[in-house]
Amino acid sequence: MSIPSTGNPRLDSLTTWDSDWRGLRVVVAGIGLSGFSAADTLIELGARVVIADGVDSEENRGKADTLRIVGAADVLLGDAAVAALPQVDGAPAELVVTSPGFRPSHPLLAAAADAGIPIWGDVELAWRVRIREGRPTAPWLAITGTNGKTTTVGMTESMLRAAGLRAIAAGNVGTPILDAIRDPQGWDAIAVELSSFQLHWTYSMSPLASVCLNIAEDHVDWHGSFEAYQADKARVYENTQVACIYNAEQAATEHMVEEADVIEGCRAVGFTTGMPAVSMVGIVEGLLVDRAFIEERRNSAAELASLDDLGDTAPRHLAADALAAAALVRALGVEPVAVRDGLRNYAPGGHRIEPVAKLNDILWVNDSKATNPHAANASLAAFGHVVWIAGGLSKGVSYDELIEAHRQRLRAVVLIGSDSSELRTALSRHAPDVPVIEAPQADTGGEGTPTGEAVMVQAVAAAAAVAKGGDTVLMAPASASMDQFRSYAHRGEAFIEAVRGYVEGQAQTTKEP
Repeated sequence: MSIPSTGNPRLDSLTTWDSDWRGLRVVVAGIGLSGFSAADTLIELGARVVIADGVDSEENRGKADTLRIVGAADVLLGDAAVAALPQVDGAPAELVVTSPGFRPSHPLLAAAADAGIPIWGDVELAWRVRIREGRPTAPWLAITGTNGKTTTVGMTESMLRAAGLRAIAAGNVGTPILDAIRDPQGWDAIAVELSSFQLHWTYSMSPLASVCLNIAEDHVDWHGSFEAYQADKARVYENTQVACIYNAEQAATEHMVEEADVIEGCRAVGFTTGMPAVSMVGIVEGLLVDRAFIEERRNSAAELASLDDLGDTAPRHLAADALAAAALVRALGVEPVAVRDGLRNYAPGGHRIEPVAKLNDILWVNDSKATNPHAANASLAAFGHVVWIAGGLSKGVSYDELIEAHRQRLRAVVLIGSDSSELRTALSRHAPDVPVIEAPQADTGGEGTPTGEAVMVQAVAAAAAVAKGGDTVLMAPASASMDQFRSYAHRGEAFIEAVRGYVEGQAQTTKEP
């Protein structure tokens, strides 16, 4: 497959690690995980690099010192660093490599676009340098979706390893894709998690198999509209070689496959939590089965695993993720037994419908990874009566459908977040009888906004005051975390610590005479 032309002959020639990258003038936007990895890679390739990041912090200054030591042309930090497109060695940049957090409208990227300078993401760069003399070139299994990406990529990695392959999960989770590409031993296969931000700046990728797990309103603030967000998600299917895997229970993902420009011979394979048709994987009498990657698929199915292999209380969406992962690895030729063993070996990540404590017949559950309404919907649906802790950065999405679907199960809602006005409005519109409690803004002992930890302690106390026996206190915010926390993981840890503190306090009170 040929890589699309950039209109720049120099850049068009850069299709392998061993191409001539020497002296290429590159601006890297952002010095976070992906930006640092991109800059480090480009320096190793011999490019001249300027890194620009708007945050002048101790952490970023430390990263800057490291990059300067290994040969970066310059590292610019602070607001002024990203107010315009910097030059490299006194000349205009030939390429910009952007971190996912930079919106297309950002002044630095807008300046590059106006000047006709190509903009790549770290995934585009990784695809171009994946071929390297003396190392195996690993096929990519590409995974995106509004929710379930991290679970599916972890399951995929586990299945590949169960098949005896040297495999890694990389991209938007764990290891940056460029760090995986630079591993000295190489890989037999890479399970690549891709965000909509990364896909927006990816043009050349040609995965062996790809999947969009689901699509729902998210990141509208970054993309500008739901339609633009959906279009970027659909890019995962472009140039797929063997199998485009879609959610048979969501027509939008099938339509994405129908519209994709794929490699000749590539198949469409559906996954469903119901009975699978031909060319699908699905569930029959508690078994995960394959009617896509076997010769006798018209009248039989191959058993892949049992629902019991997912755990005793696995929610429905976990089975869907497992089927998507199974289809990906089956496209690579992995045997059914490795699917089963991979699921048995898989250890779910934290902060996803994670029981924290049970006291007085009240269950406390952490689902901090529910950063949008679609994810919170799956979480709320798993419980009967809920005291819901929610709120944060809304990312421009609507909460109306979520509230309307679950208003009957809500005992009360405790709002966190610096501005949860959109969620509050949806609650007043669709669940006016449900008590809504603002998490008190706890005194942190100093000036400014209370810490996320302090707010979470107050939210847990407020939830405990209204919860009754048989209820679940569910922290599934349906919003991003960066208004009060560093990440969803930080938010989840704050909830866990607050619940533990509450439970220990209750135990101490019980012991007192």
